[in-house]
Amino acid sequence: MLPQETDRLLLRPFKTADFDEIHHVLSDAKTMQFWPAPFSEEATRDWIKNNISQYSNDGCGRMAIVQKQTGVLVGHCGIARIEVNGVLENDLGYIVHHAFWNRGYASEAAAAHLDFGLRDLHLGRVSANMPASHGASRRVAEKIGMLYAGQFLNPRNRMISTCLYAAEQPPA
Repeated sequence: MLPQETDRLLLRPFKTADFDEIHHVLSDAKTMQFWPAPFSEEATRDWIKNNISQYSNDGCGRMAIVQKQTGVLVGHCGIARIEVNGVLENDLGYIVHHAFWNRGYASEAAAAHLDFGLRDLHLGRVSANMPASHGASRRVAEKIGMLYAGQFLNPRNRMISTCLYAAEQPPA
C-alpha cells in the first residue's frame, strides 16, 4: 500500500484534476532552477499520466504532497523506476514549491517514501540524485539516512555534475 500520511502531510497518488496545482509547482522557475527548465503545460500533463501509470505498473511513483492543515498541494515525492547514470534505479525524487521551503516537508515526505520502498516494496536499493550544487536536496537525502554513492555528469540535466545517494535493504 502506498504511503498515505505523515504527521503534517497527506501523500496521495496524483489524479488528472491535480493539473493546476502541480503545474504551479513544476512550472515555477525558482522551484525548478536545478532542472533543465520549468515544465510546460504539455510536460506536466505527460508527467501526471506517467505517474498514474506507474502506480499500477510498479506499485509506486511520484505522489502529491498535501498539507493536512490547509489542503494545499505543496509538491511531490515518491519512487520511480528510471535510468540514472546508465543504471535502472528505484529513484526517490522530491520537489517542494519554493514558497514552502525550509519547513521540513521534503524530508518528511522522503523519509516516508524511503521506508515504504525498503520495507513494503522490499526494494533492495533506493537512490536519489540531484545536482552537486543543490545543497538542500543533498541534506534531505542525508537527513533520511541515505549515503553518498558517487558523482556523475548527468546527460538528462545539461551534463551537470550530479550526486547519487543510496539506501539499501539491510541484509537478512
